Amino acid sequence: MSNSYRHVATGVFVPLFLATAGFFDMTQRATFRMFRSVDVFQLVVCGMCLGIALTGFIEFLRRTRSS
Repeated sequence: MSNSYRHVATGVFVPLFLATAGFFDMTQRATFRMFRSVDVFQLVVCGMCLGIALTGFIEFLRRTRSS
């Protein structure tokens, strides 16, 4: 496995998986009125994971291809 693909795996897919798992967990809970501060923190962390994944994906697309 080359370094560029390892970077994509760790910089994009791992945070994307964590965010997806967190959002799925939030959909299984009660309504919006029942949110606690821990639930809000989980939403913030999921958003950060999505931001990290998006940044890693854009960095992968912008990287120059070396032959």
